[in-house]
Amino acid sequence: MSTDATAGVIQADHEYILQTYVKPDFVLERGEGVYLFDTEGRRYLDFVAGIAVNALGYGDPEVTSAIAEQAARLIHVSNLYHTAPAGELARLLVEHSPGLDRVFFGNSGAEVIEGSLKFARRYAREHYGEGKTAIVAFDGSFHGRTMGALAVTAREKYREPFMPVMPGGRFATYNDLASVEAVMGDDVCAVILEPVQGEGGLRVADTAFLQGVRELCDRYHALLIFDEIQCGMGRTGTLWAHEPSGVRPDLMTLAKPLAGGLPIGAILLGQQVADTIHVGDHGTTFGGNPLATAVGSVVFKRINDPAFLSHVREVSSYLDESLQDLAADLPGQVRELRGRGLMRGVQLNVPAAPVREIAQQQGLLVATAGDDILRLVPPLITETAHIDEALTILRRALV
Repeated sequence: MSTDATAGVIQADHEYILQTYVKPDFVLERGEGVYLFDTEGRRYLDFVAGIAVNALGYGDPEVTSAIAEQAARLIHVSNLYHTAPAGELARLLVEHSPGLDRVFFGNSGAEVIEGSLKFARRYAREHYGEGKTAIVAFDGSFHGRTMGALAVTAREKYREPFMPVMPGGRFATYNDLASVEAVMGDDVCAVILEPVQGEGGLRVADTAFLQGVRELCDRYHALLIFDEIQCGMGRTGTLWAHEPSGVRPDLMTLAKPLAGGLPIGAILLGQQVADTIHVGDHGTTFGGNPLATAVGSVVFKRINDPAFLSHVREVSSYLDESLQDLAADLPGQVRELRGRGLMRGVQLNVPAAPVREIAQQQGLLVATAGDDILRLVPPLITETAHIDEALTILRRALV
């Protein structure tokens, strides 16, 4: 594509697309492995991965083959009819999620957050009557931008312009069990949290904290919802981010990496919750369509392979060591390292956005999480050589 054609794409974006994102002045054209290429031929090492979506990178043969085969066979018929791919992906998810027995498919993270909140209120109403509708979330939380999701998303900049949001949301302090106990009551129907926060700064929930929240939920007959939309599906080195804690949720939401870049979301729920959801209580036109779920099964099987997860842990350990060296060498620039697995945050003593821009100019794509945190969420197929390449660029961007 010529320079003029590239400029035309950017102009059309500015002229016809609602400007809710600030985008750099290049146009991405194709991807290969962990690299992206723009229309001018420049190559970028991608440590954003579509915001933790492209777990298998770009151009994966199994994913592209599954898309082509299923698209030629059947893309969409709605949930008025049975299709094999949805049942197969649901079976895989349930069989590898202890205590979670049913699946509801949606199209995005925000959509399945909305559904999980509805299911929690439906469960509470059926078992305990009216009035048990409050939902506890946490500072730093991010669960989406729709009205229900905003009610459990803490950052005021997302909420304030659209007030009033759905009533009933209240907030506690992440990793502070006393603060949770202070806002719990018989009117609480659910507690929702991310085992590793994404937009909230890559904070990791302590095991004792998760165990304590589980006990409080049991005491107050509230459901525990784990939002694993960003941190789940192998991102932290285990299939689910909450696994090391031994705590089981009543509901779990998934989305980003589940179908290799195709839109999909899922709510996993225990049978005790499923029993309270009846025909007509919830629905979706596109959720669980044959194309997305067929690809989802391919992606899930790849990520859930023990050798694949072992690779993620090995590369994660190397990334951790490399970041520790970076922090030790640049104490004036790096304040704190956060996160787990291939979901890492580098808190800086300077604004993160200019560092991100410099890294981008030098061929590395990273994201931010707040004003002072660089977010690294590369594809799970990343190798140690890619870590070396990324850290070399980050060092140059920070000095």
